[in-house]
Amino acid sequence: MKIGRITLSDRASSGVYEDLSGPEIERVVRECLDPDAEFIIRLLPDEQSLIEQTLIELTDQLDCALVITTGGTGPAPRDVTPEATRAVLEKELPGFGEIMRAASFPHVPTAILSRATAGVRGTSLIINLPGQPRAIETCLQPLRPAVAKCLSLLQPQTLSAH
Repeated sequence: MKIGRITLSDRASSGVYEDLSGPEIERVVRECLDPDAEFIIRLLPDEQSLIEQTLIELTDQLDCALVITTGGTGPAPRDVTPEATRAVLEKELPGFGEIMRAASFPHVPTAILSRATAGVRGTSLIINLPGQPRAIETCLQPLRPAVAKCLSLLQPQTLSAH
């Protein structure tokens, strides 16, 4: 399965610090969903138009079945990932964000500040995750059944071998 992975961070994209969330997404996805996943990696600043263009590239041009973003989901002025995602979605799936917040809240009370969402564009599922590496597994693990079901509905051939 081809998976787009986008890390959204002004500081990581400019080299101020290393992207730790993106590699954590790969680890969790390989354990939970597809050990043979092919990742297409992007590291971007928090710029809404650039995020939108990249989501469209990964879904429409590179045919990623799944696109996972990390970062830019909070209330800060430069956190624009949910806005960029909603701008390109055909169908929003707000339950994904609800479950991520519910799963994270017992560990991090500020998880309720996350505006992460998910949805469908064409035959691709797009999911926003928080930017903290430790939140990746907490958020992705409970989504596993819904991700697999959604992908089987959007791209039945994608998970047939897994």
